[in-house]
Amino acid sequence: MSAERTNWAGNLTYAATLIHTPASVEELQELVARTGRIRALGSRHSFSDVADTTGELVSVAGLPPPVDVDAAARTVTVAAGLRYGDVAEELHRQGWALHNLGSLPHISVAGAVATATHGSGDGNGNLATAVAGLHLVRADGELVTLRRDDPDFDGAVVALGALGVVVAVTLDVVPAFEVRQVVYDDLPLRTVAERFDEIFAAAYSVSVFTDWASGTARGWVKHRVEDGDGWTPDPHWLGARLADGARNPVPGMPAANATEQQDVAGPWYDRLPHFRLEFTPSSGAELQSEYLVPRDHAVEAFGALARLAGRIAPLLHISEIRTVAADDLWLSSSYGRDVAGFHFTWKQDPDGVGPVLAEIERALAPYDARPHWGKLFTVDPGQVRERYPRLADFRRLRGAYDPDGRFGNAFLDRYIG
Repeated sequence: MSAERTNWAGNLTYAATLIHTPASVEELQELVARTGRIRALGSRHSFSDVADTTGELVSVAGLPPPVDVDAAARTVTVAAGLRYGDVAEELHRQGWALHNLGSLPHISVAGAVATATHGSGDGNGNLATAVAGLHLVRADGELVTLRRDDPDFDGAVVALGALGVVVAVTLDVVPAFEVRQVVYDDLPLRTVAERFDEIFAAAYSVSVFTDWASGTARGWVKHRVEDGDGWTPDPHWLGARLADGARNPVPGMPAANATEQQDVAGPWYDRLPHFRLEFTPSSGAELQSEYLVPRDHAVEAFGALARLAGRIAPLLHISEIRTVAADDLWLSSSYGRDVAGFHFTWKQDPDGVGPVLAEIERALAPYDARPHWGKLFTVDPGQVRERYPRLADFRRLRGAYDPDGRFGNAFLDRYIG
């Protein structure tokens, strides 16, 4: 059992007084079967209360950590509690890769999948879209496996922990590849608005960072290296300047904490994330929010946020804009539509941030924005439910897997019903 009862940023103290860390799947099955109310806890990187419970919490970080590649099927099965950074290094050693990674390699596989956490790239689905199979313990303690050909699979992948405790995940893999990463300074915000599609189509993965107040942004361009590739970064791309040294996405943080830039080719797992696994990610003392808007409305949403720059900037560390491809996962924030994600890394000032979130949400409401499940948001629960067309199907699935609400919590009561 663990005595640590806060999330990664320290903004949330879990209501649960017991946090179990079973050492085997059998021990976990017995625990789930005998416990009245229980929730799975990942790497504690959620800023919302999505993982909290008034019952007991269980971490799967203590389970055996296999990384088993099936080369013929092009899949890998990994322990649910492993961090993406640990999985990636072993995969690369065996000549394989995942299609994409999030900003932080520190997050656990199951937790990121359950909340539809994502990286960036016009053609890249979120991390959950790589899931080919789930192995989970249901409320009755039974271990079950779900695969893509199961009829309810698309409802079970992004499930917010509502169906059971995931113990292992099978992921699609691709042959290992290299990435060249460059950063551009002083990209005009007006250019981001005017040439949004061109900017985000410029490479395999593109992020734009801004403080909203300076009138400029930084462009992080991650180019996938192919055989015979002759790509050369433009030193004055769209009016921006190629950075003359390493940068950290968060102003004031050491550049050494960020993955290598300046057009040096390197393995996918050490370029697609923004932060290195061996350092504390981001700023540490922070809060985070994110809203995902249909790609068709991205420029309008960008303009609405720019008009709030005076309210946003004083509370902000940095804001990131990314794109994510559409998917078919029922509770995914990119279900049924390509999206642009507007992410905010806030100073750790909950009283100041709360009212600004409400203003942002009002500004984005006309564009059908979906908040990231694991971040902070204040959107009316009814509005959140309206933005997920398969919610009734998910409720049915939840009833079949957890008829007594053993995996329920206040978050699910509010937003799933």
